Amino acid sequence: MKQDLREIFKAERVKKHQLKEGHEARFTKRLEEAFPETKRSRFYLFGIAASVVVLVGLSFVFFQNTATEEPAKTVVIPNKPVHQGISLGDLSPDLKLVETYYVNSINLELASLEMSPDNKVVVDDFMGRISELNKEYNLLNNELNEVGPNEQTIGALIKNLQLRLQLLLKLKEKLHQLKSSENETATTNNA
Repeated sequence: MKQDLREIFKAERVKKHQLKEGHEARFTKRLEEAFPETKRSRFYLFGIAASVVVLVGLSFVFFQNTATEEPAKTVVIPNKPVHQGISLGDLSPDLKLVETYYVNSINLELASLEMSPDNKVVVDDFMGRISELNKEYNLLNNELNEVGPNEQTIGALIKNLQLRLQLLLKLKEKLHQLKSSENETATTNNA
């Protein structure tokens, strides 16, 4: 009773199976009856095209409105660099991405600063340093426009942005330390 399945399958492959005569015609007829082909009018196609145009227009308007809205809390960098000619971001998409990242991070850190009369001296000191770095950035940008792009100038511009961000992070850390030390002294005085 033992049979080798491989032999059975080989024998079946050799056989030619044929469909009954007219099978394809009967199948096609039943398919057409089940799913009749309907012609669509021109108005239907114009309706689809009009819908697409309206959707594209609405999405354009929506994205324009959301892109132009500014957050309620905006921070202006002191001595904001004024770019005349080319800037770091104009050289390549990668440099544009780097510049945008650092500028947005700097603005975010500036926006999250908590100013109070107690920490005004520390904040003013750090803002003076940031102002100096902004002036240096403007000089480097002028050099970029006069001399042309080179590796040293591009590196110095990126380093300047990094230093500003690091300086703001140090300021934020310093303010946090001042605040926690004030809280500690307040709790020890109350105890």
